[in-house]
Amino acid sequence: MRSEPQPSEYRADTAITQLTDWIAAPVEAAAYPQTVVRFRNDRWAASIGLDHLGENEWENHFGRFAPLDGNLPQPLALAYHGHQFRVYNPDIGDGRGFLFAQMRDGDGKLMDLGTKGSGQTPFSRAGDGRLTLKGGVREILATEMLEALGVNTSKTFSIIETGEKLIRQDEPSPARSAVMVRLSHSHIRIGTFQRLLAHEESEQMAQLVDYCLEHFPGPMPPKDALGRDEPAVILLHQVVERMADLAASYMVAGFVHGVLNTDNMNITGESFDYGPWRWLPTWDPGFTAAYFDHNGLYAFGRQPEALHWNCGQLAVALRLLADTEPLVAAMERFGTLYMAAIARRWCWRLGISPRGDEADTALIGLCEQYMREHKVGPDGFFFAHRGGRRNAEGEFGEALAGYEPVDSSHEYWSDQAPQSILIEEVEAIWSAIADNDDWVPLKKKVGQLRRMGQAHGEPPEPAGHVKAT
Repeated sequence: MRSEPQPSEYRADTAITQLTDWIAAPVEAAAYPQTVVRFRNDRWAASIGLDHLGENEWENHFGRFAPLDGNLPQPLALAYHGHQFRVYNPDIGDGRGFLFAQMRDGDGKLMDLGTKGSGQTPFSRAGDGRLTLKGGVREILATEMLEALGVNTSKTFSIIETGEKLIRQDEPSPARSAVMVRLSHSHIRIGTFQRLLAHEESEQMAQLVDYCLEHFPGPMPPKDALGRDEPAVILLHQVVERMADLAASYMVAGFVHGVLNTDNMNITGESFDYGPWRWLPTWDPGFTAAYFDHNGLYAFGRQPEALHWNCGQLAVALRLLADTEPLVAAMERFGTLYMAAIARRWCWRLGISPRGDEADTALIGLCEQYMREHKVGPDGFFFAHRGGRRNAEGEFGEALAGYEPVDSSHEYWSDQAPQSILIEEVEAIWSAIADNDDWVPLKKKVGQLRRMGQAHGEPPEPAGHVKAT
């Protein structure tokens, strides 16, 4: 069984104030016509000591953004640059969100409460700073499914409907509006480092590296690594390991993020910010999520390449502090780390104990071949062959037979079909809300996804981290 988030006392820790002279702009939250709580994630609120909040308190903090006790007195819109579909953009930053609060969880990790749809900021450009309610519902579904499948993801913490009517080009308008709060292990992006490179701010870059090493601790580089005692080199090794693991987790989940720009890359390797995401209906490396990704840059099968490229942009930025050679050496570890991560996560989802790199890699190839030949998606495939059971024939069956199954006694594995979250179901869940204000299908789906997560058991630990002290 999977352990639930562990309850903790509320412990405010505004570490970001070490950097606020240059990393952010103080902002005010938008004032909304109404604040109706549509979703509150008490499972994860307990992990930071906020599950005790009453309905009015929840609305006040996460709809009107009254400061939490001992926390940031004013929200902060973070400044960053980034590559968007490989085109550098210096005009980004938090355009419809801000950092609202920071605190420690029960394990000592520094956690952020950040927003989406909370109003305009100095970085909004022509945007209205708002979020559609449908966008909030989609974020709930994405984060709940990813969490169930063991992906290191931000958590949708709160969705509050705000009563405004929004005009959007990519969905029927006027659209209902909402403000979302997400719980994340940091909002520092690769794009944050890129901005400092663009301004040649080496002193601030060093401060940011130190901040990341202090608050998001990870393992030291290999003993023979060049420059292994240099802070910038240490950080890049950690980020490469985290991103290789994140890429592997996307592939095992059959998930397509859709917009893997450097401003969407959290330095902790935690996935966040879900726009045009999709899950694979069949195993198709060319499947894309974003309708505007005309060249398939972020297609399913290209996601490892995209995350490796993004690590490269961090390496370029860190050239302000370190020589090229040790940074290149850190980058070169990505492929090996990725293969180890995908084997570990593949066996976990399949419900078998790993047998070693050679056997596990061969099995993955046979699994992919099976999905292509039978035109099935990963949800159905992993469910059907959990623990090596059911219809495993031919070369694939022979390979799978050599593996030891793990506990698969949860009643979920006797269901008629697996849980999935394909686009047709997403639209049906939204239609119930849009047409009849019926939230039952969404609540039911969240419960089903959490049950699926329980059936999978404890997920692999995210790579590239050590426990905070």
